[in-house]
Parts: sequence; structure tokens; C-alpha cells
Amino acid sequence: MKKFINHVDDLLVESLSGFAAAHSDLVQLHLEPHYLTRKHKALDKVAIISGGGSGHEPLHSGYIGYGMLDAACPGHVFTSPTPDQMLAAAEYVHAGKGVLFIVKNYSGDVMNFEMAAEMLPFESATVLTSDDVAVNNSTYTTGRRGVAGTMIVEKCVGSLAETGANLQACKTFGDKVNSNIASMGVALTSCTVPAAGRPTFDIDHTELEMGVGIHGEPGRRREAMREADAIVKDLVAAIMEDFNMRGLHAEGSEALLLVNGFAGTPLMELYLIYNTAAKLFAKHGITVARSLVGNYTTALDMAGASITLCLLDEEIKQHWDNAVHTPALRWKI
Repeated sequence: MKKFINHVDDLLVESLSGFAAAHSDLVQLHLEPHYLTRKHKALDKVAIISGGGSGHEPLHSGYIGYGMLDAACPGHVFTSPTPDQMLAAAEYVHAGKGVLFIVKNYSGDVMNFEMAAEMLPFESATVLTSDDVAVNNSTYTTGRRGVAGTMIVEKCVGSLAETGANLQACKTFGDKVNSNIASMGVALTSCTVPAAGRPTFDIDHTELEMGVGIHGEPGRRREAMREADAIVKDLVAAIMEDFNMRGLHAEGSEALLLVNGFAGTPLMELYLIYNTAAKLFAKHGITVARSLVGNYTTALDMAGASITLCLLDEEIKQHWDNAVHTPALRWKI
């Protein structure tokens, strides 16, 4: 294993310190317990907090700032943050209108965020993201996994919170956005957790893992490597099947199409995937009205990608379009 690491035990703090220094105009790092917040605390709004294991950057720390998160709690690589991190972050950013936790559906994350919420001296609520259509249950979850669609939920709910909406409104909107999202991923290689020093799973150069999770969890099946169009066709088919099974009529809808890299796939290939996916969704009568291509929810050094489709109504589209200013996502109205 060749990685830019000094000592494995120091990797997280050194990385967070570099991130905070590079974006010192936007974020502030707190240690013992460690969490990150906006440089300038927002006032008189619901505080939006997320977090999870490190190794998925820019999720979640990269989305701290105006229009998205107030704080993020990074755990060790692929390990849930602890309740004391969440509690400290919530107490720091609370601005009198309660705290909304946005939590990916992994057992450790769910349990620790629930423990933190029980200890808070003020009102809180939780949005559980569950956009992965690959599996309904795994070693890490009860139900669907939360993956790249989490970023879309954070963006839309973060926008609503900036308007002064109350906690229940933010919670209800977050659940709505999550229910409109479906994601499906594929891996060509494994990721390598630094502490382990070897790939999480073995995969031949002639194979791919269809439906892989963002921690290198197994997907739906192992199959032979094929041309990109055939792979994308299967990803799109899984997403459409999920919408149909849940009674969501995607045909005739506008949508946001996110093609997300796991950090080991060149942008050239991600744009190729987008090109094919957009054409396939168009054949289903879906108008891709908003697009995003790049590494937004990664899995260390894994080569692979995921496709996420978020069905848009006017409310979701408005809050996706609204201004955002974070280290990893920024635009003006």
C-alpha cells in the first residue's frame, strides 16, 4: 500500500487540520472531541448537522457553510463519529431553533446520533437518508443505505433552513427530498482502508461489483466487466425499477442527475457515464433539468461510480438552485 501518510493514527487529525487551514475563511476545526463548524456561526435558524466515517470526502465536512451544514462530525475512516462529538457540535451551533441531524442509514451512525439526540437539552429531529437501491439490508444497515443522495438532502434542507423555517418544516422537507432520490453504484476496484493496509475485497481485473456500497460492502452481484453503456444501462434500470416499486411516477418528471465518482475514476469516464445515463433517462420520459458530475461522496481510492436521480418539484428545484457557499459546493442564484 502506497499512500501519503505519516502515521495511521495521526491521519484523521492531520487531514482535518489541513482542510481547516485550506478553508479557514469558511470552517473552524474543534478538537477533543473533534468536529467542524462554520467559521461564523449562523443565528436564528435551525442548525443542520451531519457526519459519518471519514474517507467519503468531501462528504460531510466539505459541505459546511451558507446554504448547507452548520457542523459536521467526522469519525475515523469508515467508522461512525461518537455521541460526544455530535453533542459538542450541536451545543456549539445551536441558534435557538433546534437542531436537525442528517444521518446516513448505517447502524453505527444511527445509534450514535440517537444517543446524542437523547442527551441534548433542546429540541432536535433527524432525517435518515436511504437512497441506495442496491440492497435493502446489509451488515451495516437495517434497510436501504444512505449514499450520494445524502449530499442532495443536505443542500436542499440547508437552503430551507436559511429562510428561517422551523425544525418540523426542515425535517418534513428532508424526508420528502430523500423519498424522491434513488442511487445505484458500481465498483471496478476495491478501496484500501489505511489501517488495514490491503484492499477491502478482492476483485479480478475482468470483473466488476454491481451495487457496491461506499465502504466497499458487497453489492447485488459480481459479474464480468463489460462496455460502459451496458453497465450504465443496468444502473439506470435499477433506479427506474425502484421508483416504480415505490409508486413514484418518474416518467414525465424533471430530475436532477448526479454522476458521482468514488475518487479513483477519471472525470473523462464520469462524463461518459453521464452522457449515456442522460440519454437513457430521456427514453423514460425524464427531463434532466439539473446536473452534477464529479467526486461528491467518495470511498477512499475506489475506482467506480454511482448514478443518483432526484425527482424535482418546484420546491425541491428552488432549494437546489438557491445560493450555496461551502468548500466543495458553491454557486450564486
